[in-house]
Amino acid sequence: MLSYSIYKSDQPFALESGNILQGYHLAYTTYGSLNAAKDNVVWIFHALTANSEPVEWWPGLVGDGKLFDPEKYFIICVNMPGSCYGSIGPLDINKETGKTFYHDFPFFTPRDMIRSYQPLKDYLGIDKIKIGIGGSMGGQQLLEWAIEEPGLFEYIFPVATNAIHSAWGVAFNASQRMCIDADETWKQRNKNAGMKGMKAARSIALISYRHYETYHASQSGHENERIENFKSESYQKYQGEKLAKRFNAFSYYVLSKGMDSHNVGRGRGGVEIALHEIKAKTLAIGIETDILFPVAEQKFIAANIPNGKFVAINSLYGHDGFLLEAEQIQHIISNFLAATKQTKILN
Repeated sequence: MLSYSIYKSDQPFALESGNILQGYHLAYTTYGSLNAAKDNVVWIFHALTANSEPVEWWPGLVGDGKLFDPEKYFIICVNMPGSCYGSIGPLDINKETGKTFYHDFPFFTPRDMIRSYQPLKDYLGIDKIKIGIGGSMGGQQLLEWAIEEPGLFEYIFPVATNAIHSAWGVAFNASQRMCIDADETWKQRNKNAGMKGMKAARSIALISYRHYETYHASQSGHENERIENFKSESYQKYQGEKLAKRFNAFSYYVLSKGMDSHNVGRGRGGVEIALHEIKAKTLAIGIETDILFPVAEQKFIAANIPNGKFVAINSLYGHDGFLLEAEQIQHIISNFLAATKQTKILN
């Protein structure tokens, strides 16, 4: 059973930035039912521009007969705050002014995000989460929560993510925001402001999501006599237009700032010390061709979590492989769950 809902909190919510929101709301989707023992929860964390419906963007992992089957699990995914798919974001009304936030919307750090989820978890009657999984920015949120509440998760699967956002990653995001800043419409207070800039930003992002071989395989074609209007050029423009049909520049801007802020060690004595607090059985999954979140980052996560494990998959699609290589990921997770279950039986 699929259910789309809105959770509302009227309580003031303090952000790491020092800003305080006078309440907030979260859009979330659930599949399946919570069993009597309340031990069948799977919490999925989405990436930058996705929504709370993983059956749409992770169909190889979520759905009937898949690894995360609603007949077996109670699956929940929350649209991260700052996004534009139902949770509080820049196009909502600021209760303090009675006007739309637009540029005044404060960004949420991944830590802020998971703290906003905690009351929802309690509202749903969830005491334990069997499996937490998230890729990219979703994995950043997952690690934050596994540190914040070490006893909450039984298993976590951070995929193509990191414990602290790299200078390389920040540079990509800053360059994308520069595109939006350069759009002459960006100063306007309307929902379409900055759209041209966001299209250019998406083009930059896409390069970091793929890699050399991806473009060589899919965008080269038969262009021996061509001197302009190359296939890869039209592809970049197409991807920008595609995003503009479903997203806005305000959300893109604040979510990228939230990603840049990610550092599980902030206020906890350092990244290694923070990761060591995680008690969940952990398998960090990397992608050999990922240039945005290179495998060294997932190896670091596994090395600093007690009994943490690491595995890498190969993919033609670079970072986007976390969305496109569902068969490999399903195989890896299934084997990990079976192996740890067998170990428990033997012990």
